[in-house]
Amino acid sequence: MGFTIEIGRRAPEFSLPGVDGKTYGLRDFGKAKAVVVSFTCNHCPAVKGNEARERAFVQDYAPKGVAYIAINSNDLAFHPDDSFEHMKERAKRLGFTWPYLRDESQAVAKAYGAQRTPHFFLLDAKRKVVYTGRMDDNPHDGAKASTHELRDAVDALLAGKPVPAPVTEPSGCNVKWRGKDAHWMPNSLEDFK
Repeated sequence: MGFTIEIGRRAPEFSLPGVDGKTYGLRDFGKAKAVVVSFTCNHCPAVKGNEARERAFVQDYAPKGVAYIAINSNDLAFHPDDSFEHMKERAKRLGFTWPYLRDESQAVAKAYGAQRTPHFFLLDAKRKVVYTGRMDDNPHDGAKASTHELRDAVDALLAGKPVPAPVTEPSGCNVKWRGKDAHWMPNSLEDFK
């Protein structure tokens, strides 16, 4: 078994505070045809390089019944810029129209097996994981991306077809785990072997 939750497993429920003052869980998106959960942060260059694509993704897929949730689980000892207050500032500055949640305990990141920022999980209508990995093959510059795995996965799911590539390797900074080295990754990542 790999570190990241397996395809076909039901996604773990959660209850996390959002920058808008509300608390969110998967149950709050019961009418959505699909949910994308993105583990992200404020500081990572790959996250910053993905901002315009993230906004475009939400604009394109929200009208189709796809909910989008961003979760920041990073330990603040490594990056104080990932604090809840900085999350609020970032969401306001960038005009987030989706929930941006704080996973202070890191329990949700552990339950999903988030590896990097960003790391995307696509959940079907029954909230089973049907895709995990990257948005595309160039997290720093969308204009240079030659693949679009997350979009391909969502399009396939909405069309009632199998996801063409259910697992890809996420690209970006490591999740900053409490009590671990800044570059720590699990010893036996079987997800992508």
